[in-house]
Amino acid sequence: MAAKKKADRKLIAENRKARHEYLIEETHEAGIVLTGTEVKSLRKGLANIVESYASIEDGGLWLINAYIPEYPGAGRFFQHEPRRKRKLLMHAREISKMWQASERQGMTIVPLKLYFNDRGIAKLQLAAAKGKKLHDKRADVKKRDWNREKARILRDRG
Repeated sequence: MAAKKKADRKLIAENRKARHEYLIEETHEAGIVLTGTEVKSLRKGLANIVESYASIEDGGLWLINAYIPEYPGAGRFFQHEPRRKRKLLMHAREISKMWQASERQGMTIVPLKLYFNDRGIAKLQLAAAKGKKLHDKRADVKKRDWNREKARILRDRG
């Protein structure tokens, strides 16, 4: 059996802060409804999803507060709103799973990555996450520092 080739993904934006602020429970991939000028801005690599989140409203999943700047090559009449709500496309079963996760105590739906998949379609990786407490964040920093120190010791000895 041949090894499966890893899909080529062009990363547009990443929410690194989410892994520090939240404990990631499960991840899902969602399509995103965009206008033409939004796609052109994304192709230039202009986007920010750090302050954004996803919400379930009217039976659908929406991305709120994601920043996709206006495309300078288009005229002023064909522009989009940079921080508008954008509809996310997922199967109804996956949406209900995310809704159940968001209804639990302290769970939220956070975007992790915005990228183009191998077919050139914009996708968003979402996570059902629980907010970390201050002591959890400190424990993560302590663990990371110890791993660095351990690597230094092993490198120096061997």
